[in-house]
Amino acid sequence: MDKVPFTQDGLEKLKVEYNNLKKIERPSVIKAISIAREHGDLSENAEYHAAKEKQSFIEGRISELEDVLSRAEIIDLSKLNGTKVTFGTTVKVFDENLNKEISYSIVGPYETNLEKKHISVTSPLARALLGKEVNSVVEANTPRGTKVYEIVNIEIIK
Repeated sequence: MDKVPFTQDGLEKLKVEYNNLKKIERPSVIKAISIAREHGDLSENAEYHAAKEKQSFIEGRISELEDVLSRAEIIDLSKLNGTKVTFGTTVKVFDENLNKEISYSIVGPYETNLEKKHISVTSPLARALLGKEVNSVVEANTPRGTKVYEIVNIEIIK
């Protein structure tokens, strides 16, 4: 069983989602199924089928989160020195293809948020950056082709 890396904040958000699913969403969908059953013939009952589909999604997500939470490993960011790109660092790079600077935070796979520029430690870009220092030039083989970056700055995620 491989450990799943998390920042403290990322793990807390996942726990909130898990608790919401178990304590609010699951009981709510069970109640919706019960109400839909009272409407009679289940073979033509759209409310019943929608509720059962939602229940299936919720139960699947709960199972997934239970697995992930059991394998979660919090990475202590206070022990990082910020001289190399690692999990838990924010990396400012100069994208030579776009001719501009972009910052990416390297986080666990369940903390990824492309709008916030939080990329998974397992992504092609993060793997190319890991272990590199400021002023290093990195080529990353991404789904959109090879990209060239120069590392401008490395900071520990705050």
